[in-house]
Amino acid sequence: MPNQTDLFSGTWKMNARKSKFDPNHQPSEATMRFEREAEGYLMRAEGTSDGKHIEEQPQRFMLDGEEYPVPGAPGVTTVSTRPDANTIQVSARNGDSVLGEGSYVVSADGATLTATVRGIDAQQRPFQTTVVWDRE
Repeated sequence: MPNQTDLFSGTWKMNARKSKFDPNHQPSEATMRFEREAEGYLMRAEGTSDGKHIEEQPQRFMLDGEEYPVPGAPGVTTVSTRPDANTIQVSARNGDSVLGEGSYVVSADGATLTATVRGIDAQQRPFQTTVVWDRE
């Protein structure tokens, strides 16, 4: 049962049947964990794609609408907001160029999280994906 004051915290398991993947980004399994911090969240994700284990760089969501530099990515900044209790919105920029945008929305019952993300991947290919996560 989710914490009623914090719907995001905890571990989420990807539901591949309900998700819509970009052709270049099709994991076979994945988990995501949101950890509450004083200023927002630390999000960690890992999974399997093409038989290989992938561990994403942890992301910090500082929910104050301010720009923060992305560690290890010179010139790249992120802005995160929480427009309501069930939604986190994030955008990544390099100067005036938008590199990616995403929204993370927890269902009213707290059982699922839908992540809709679009942007440019490391190979400079545009992508858009919607991943549905079930609470563990």
